[in-house]
Amino acid sequence: MNLPIASLARPEPQMAAASKRVRRFYKAYGLVIRSEVVLPELEPTAPATPDLEIAVGRVDFPGTASQAAAFRFEPTRQYLSWQAVGTFMISSANRIDVDPAPGVEDPLLAFPLLGPVMALALHQRGLLVLHASAIAVNGKSVIFMGDKGAGKSTTAGAMIGAGHRLLTDDVVALDLSDPDRPMILPGFPQLKLAADAASAIRLEQAEVRPQVHPQIDKAQHRLREGFAAEAVPVSRIYVLERGVRAAISPLTGAAALPAIIKFSYATRFGRQALPGGFAALHLRQCAQIAGRTGVSRLEVPAGLARIDEAVAVIEADLASGTG
Repeated sequence: MNLPIASLARPEPQMAAASKRVRRFYKAYGLVIRSEVVLPELEPTAPATPDLEIAVGRVDFPGTASQAAAFRFEPTRQYLSWQAVGTFMISSANRIDVDPAPGVEDPLLAFPLLGPVMALALHQRGLLVLHASAIAVNGKSVIFMGDKGAGKSTTAGAMIGAGHRLLTDDVVALDLSDPDRPMILPGFPQLKLAADAASAIRLEQAEVRPQVHPQIDKAQHRLREGFAAEAVPVSRIYVLERGVRAAISPLTGAAALPAIIKFSYATRFGRQALPGGFAALHLRQCAQIAGRTGVSRLEVPAGLARIDEAVAVIEADLASGTG
């Protein structure tokens, strides 16, 4: 698999914090999270019994993790290791242990922790997790899937600029417990945008957080407004592609399921991430959302100057049906 953090150069060693780590409480994806890693990206919440615990300490990767990135998946534990960042262990879907690489501080740890590590922890909790972005639009929602560079976050940013609200960026967690009403769980109010996209969209009431590593090209935009804090039913799912003009066309039933499978987060790690009964469950979940919601192709015109055309066709598509 290809994750940008796999290619990061090791940061220069820095003095480790001498004080004992403080446990802070956050909320995201419908969970109360107690974390020893400082995560200002997340929304703070009052202390309560945590659904997910994030602890800092020693993690022994089974076998040898000599490559830049190494992963190991067991029935009750999943290990993810990046030499430049650290090693992470997910245990029983309710605990993540973090072992930072020498000199790595919390802002860089958060990059994989709130991305692939969190995605797999949510997957272990029985949710269908997509590598996508999601926007709330007047009680409805849109999910943007697509290959790297397709413009998922950029299109999401343009939707926010048009007055709609972010549900989640990068990690979309779907609760399918009610087959007739799949729900998108709100993540946290942050959107990652490349410099040219951020300049073109100009999000209001957004704080640009410091760059965590020179090789990470997207900046983190912490939204002060424009975030949807409540779960929203799934209305539309789009696969983004570059086109001559903005247009939406439904995929056939035979093409919808492969699209959901392709952009599910577990698929990024291959068959090893679906041990035992998880493979059958994952296929059922993908088929359920493909059959219930369907998938459409969204052609986005090349060039940021025309991104508003994509927003207009999305709004029209939502207005055309109940969703």
